[in-house]
Amino acid sequence: MKSLLAKGMALSVIAALLALPALAGTAQTVEKKDGEKVAVEKINLNTASSEELQKLPGVGAKVAQRILDFRKTNGPFKKIEDLMKVRGIGEKIFLKFKDKLTV
Repeated sequence: MKSLLAKGMALSVIAALLALPALAGTAQTVEKKDGEKVAVEKINLNTASSEELQKLPGVGAKVAQRILDFRKTNGPFKKIEDLMKVRGIGEKIFLKFKDKLTV
């Protein structure tokens, strides 16, 4: 009985560890103009916390909270461009970080 419980706990730990990358964001490799490839961490607008959203240029605590409120009221974002529906995020700010977003 004890070994079954231990196996179950081990499987739970493994499942949790496998889920960590999904919670943190999505890594994507992007090639720069000079041919160098770099990994870019994308922020998922539908799962990001306030702290994660504040990593975006021009997004502070108030705008991050507006994004969370918008998501709560309207449901998940269907496309990254929907972010411009949030007060305080216009096209100019959106263009600064659109490559760092995903849904």
